[in-house]
Amino acid sequence: MREIQYREALREAMSEEMRRDPSVFLMGEEVAEYNGAYKVSQGMLDEFGPERVLDTPIAELGFTGLGVGAAMNGLRPIVEFMTFNFSLVAIDQIINAAAKMYSMSGGQYHVPIVFRGATGNAGQLGAQHSQNFENWYANCPGLKVVVPFTPYDAKGLLKSSIRDNDPVIFMESELMYGDKGEVPQEEYLIPIGQADIKRAGTDVTLVSFGKMMKIALAAAAELEKEGISAEVIDLRSVRPIDYATIVESVKKTNRLVIVEEAWPLASISTEIAYHVQKHAFDYLDAPIHRITNADAPLPYAPTLIQAILPNIERAVKAVKQVMYKD
Repeated sequence: MREIQYREALREAMSEEMRRDPSVFLMGEEVAEYNGAYKVSQGMLDEFGPERVLDTPIAELGFTGLGVGAAMNGLRPIVEFMTFNFSLVAIDQIINAAAKMYSMSGGQYHVPIVFRGATGNAGQLGAQHSQNFENWYANCPGLKVVVPFTPYDAKGLLKSSIRDNDPVIFMESELMYGDKGEVPQEEYLIPIGQADIKRAGTDVTLVSFGKMMKIALAAAAELEKEGISAEVIDLRSVRPIDYATIVESVKKTNRLVIVEEAWPLASISTEIAYHVQKHAFDYLDAPIHRITNADAPLPYAPTLIQAILPNIERAVKAVKQVMYKD
């Protein structure tokens, strides 16, 4: 099977859906003439023209509102944020318009729109360009929140997101756009809300999503050298969460460690820990352990960034703690 980059998988998903459905279009800062800030939309302006690949002003509130209005009137916009940190400028349109419109209209208005872009840390970008908002948006009824890890998942989930009749928050990572992975040439879709067991195991369950899956998988490989078998689950979406896959795994392994790039309070890992203790408490042989960012804005210095973010060493240590081997 061919290998392509994460950015190419996203581009293929958008292009295929735009060829299939003339109501789909892409809008955002630098998506057209510049081919996208991360070159995700490279060549799309040439193929689809300026009516379907639209450069916008640096005005997230304005172009997000245009997208929501277009979705309410029968189109299927893909709105790109250069980073989800900038989506805060448009959060009123996302939360108070897109997410609530179907309910407020008594089912008269669907809002089939995808908000996509980079999330989280990407190096020395400072506190205002490095935050994770997965748990923020997952807190809101009416939204679906997708955070794919591999190019394969990115393409299949983005196609499903574009076809969905509800607003979808689709979060990527600037650090993964160049990652390569196997992606079939034939069409496929991945259902939103279905986790994937990326590595089977028997001793402990490791749950993560997005680029933190790199930490989880690397930790599992290190633990294997010491005879510890870790089952690694990629959530792929955090609203809805595939609780059943997590619970069934914990019933088998009896231990759970969650790795998440976010602040600890009211995080996705908090929700998972609550659900597992409620539905699989009798199967747990150790307290659930969470690995998150430190409870502070992300600094600029590389040494401090390393100290704040989850890493392989912390994940390995957490597993040994729940195995009572530390």
